[in-house]
Amino acid sequence: MITLVHVSDVHLDGSARSTERVERVVRHISGLPGPIDAVLVTGDIADHGTAEEYETARDLLRFPYPTIICPGNHDSRPEFRKVLLGEAGSGAPVNQVLRLGDATIALCDSSIPGRDDGYLDDETLRWLAEVLESSGAPVLVGMHHQPVPVGIPYVDEIALKEPERLEEVLHAHPQVVGLLVGHVHTAAATTFAGLPVYVAPGVASTALLPQESTAWPPIDFDLPPGFALHVLADGRLTSHARVVL
Repeated sequence: MITLVHVSDVHLDGSARSTERVERVVRHISGLPGPIDAVLVTGDIADHGTAEEYETARDLLRFPYPTIICPGNHDSRPEFRKVLLGEAGSGAPVNQVLRLGDATIALCDSSIPGRDDGYLDDETLRWLAEVLESSGAPVLVGMHHQPVPVGIPYVDEIALKEPERLEEVLHAHPQVVGLLVGHVHTAAATTFAGLPVYVAPGVASTALLPQESTAWPPIDFDLPPGFALHVLADGRLTSHARVVL
């Protein structure tokens, strides 16, 4: 059995508010009494993509577990690479893999520089296919953008474009057991390519459904930050959402 913590959309912007919310979540997760095998963070680390925001993220997102992070649409690849990964500031996709015993976590960069919607380019899809071909079961694939609509119109307009390209890769590799994404700022569960898709809660804010609010944008900044816990056992993914008060 493997247990993963899933954090997303921290949107560090230099404010005391964003710093406090991230500190609260990290402190809570780091103090959990049960075994945690890894933490994955699915994008929108910085709010404006500045080096200063990533320096704050580097200092705050310190967990006592292996941690893997991918960019979101608010992130900047060069600054993300330089500050968080200690690499040259390339604009190439930031794709990363974490192996936990027999399990593999593949985080794809679905960001498009300068845009809010998502896309997995040819380089990323080739990388993912290579990771999957070298991995046994089980594999979890993560990214920032959700590949299917979730019923929140303004978020669905900036979802992953041409998801059928990803679907083709997934159909060719049956060892994938689920997809983990962010971007939506609310916990949600759906399916794609015959697989479960879990959307992590947001740390910075919570998106509201049309049934909950007619405001624009439909975002609640007062609800508490959240995260998810995923349990992977016997080839089955079970997910739990939590808030941090």
